Amino acid sequence: MIHPAPATAAEPFWFLGGKARILIPGAATAGAISVMEFEDTQGHAPPLHAHDNEDEVWFVLDGEVSFYLGDDRYDLQPGAVALGPRGVPHSYLVRSPSARIAVAFAPAGIENWFKDNGSPVTSVDSGAAPFDIGAIVAAADAYRLRVVGPPPTLT
Repeated sequence: MIHPAPATAAEPFWFLGGKARILIPGAATAGAISVMEFEDTQGHAPPLHAHDNEDEVWFVLDGEVSFYLGDDRYDLQPGAVALGPRGVPHSYLVRSPSARIAVAFAPAGIENWFKDNGSPVTSVDSGAAPFDIGAIVAAADAYRLRVVGPPPTLT
């Protein structure tokens, strides 16, 4: 049986300088899983972090992305999939001019942190909306997400 997500779930928003969308909110799966899409430009990388509550599965849709999991680096192309188990520090780095990544979180819930700390994409945006990394990191505690290091870099 197909349960379509609410129309507002797919509205894009800015998060850490890239665009994000909630494709399937946890509310549509009784909290079992959520799916998001991230669209970022070259050099984009979130800080090294660990989720204590959920596992992540990354699907590279477009572009070239390096995934960092613990002490390992994996260079992925479109069609590649990577698993980020809960509790293991991870990040990613966009190596191509742009990239799109779909990410499934299980259990769901963390998608609310992304949405609550993002800002809407408007038709007049000429680029990413500014953000306060300190406030975003502080809000992560409630979702058992810990920043454990700086973002990876292209060098």
